Amino acid sequence: MHIFFRSILMVAEKNMRIYYFKGPVVVFGLLFPLLMFFTFFIGRNLDIVLFFPGFIGMMLFFTASSVGPLITPWEKREKTYERLLSLPVILESVILGDLLAGAIFGVLITTIVWIVSAAILNLPLANAGLLALGFLLGSITFAALGTLLASPTTDNPSNIMMLSSLVRLPLIFVSGIFIPLNQLGGLEWVLTSFSPLTYLVDLFHAAILGDAVYPASIDALVLVFVVLVFIGLTKIIQRRNLVKGI
Repeated sequence: MHIFFRSILMVAEKNMRIYYFKGPVVVFGLLFPLLMFFTFFIGRNLDIVLFFPGFIGMMLFFTASSVGPLITPWEKREKTYERLLSLPVILESVILGDLLAGAIFGVLITTIVWIVSAAILNLPLANAGLLALGFLLGSITFAALGTLLASPTTDNPSNIMMLSSLVRLPLIFVSGIFIPLNQLGGLEWVLTSFSPLTYLVDLFHAAILGDAVYPASIDALVLVFVVLVFIGLTKIIQRRNLVKGI
């Protein structure tokens, strides 16, 4: 067990040193959510405090999920993926190490954004514990999504980044970021309910404004369930690839 946890930390440390400053991570993890937010607000008379839970959710979503899609295809291209697994490191250690690297990146960047924004905008804070819980669960959930997106059989990082964009971009438009959840209905509400980002945004609404649609316990349980599903699917796909030798 000691070796297992140590190998997770070693994989995470390796990923943090190598991938945090790669171009795709900087663009899709930092610049893109900021540009999306400013594009939405510039020239429009909107209450930025009302929409801020959606923005912080989007920031955590993109930052936490931007590292994982780069790691596995990059290492397969450089022929280091198989060498890593030939060490006393099992597949689960690699998956959780990749997840941990993405989660730490998401928490660090989003925490900085929150501190700066709270100071400038004088943001309210209804429940600091729920805010911390949102940071933790959100970063793990979408870091797990990042590892899942990296699982397809390819050694071309650009293919995975394109796939990740096709998955992540639609989610931000059906997750209560640009339209508050309490203003949705019908088909829009159904689509929103299938997005894990919805529950993170709702949890941030509970933490910052105290006006969540769902109970915080429901938001948290859904995110935990999604994490388990993402990790399970990642393990199945990557193990199948190893058996096939791809």
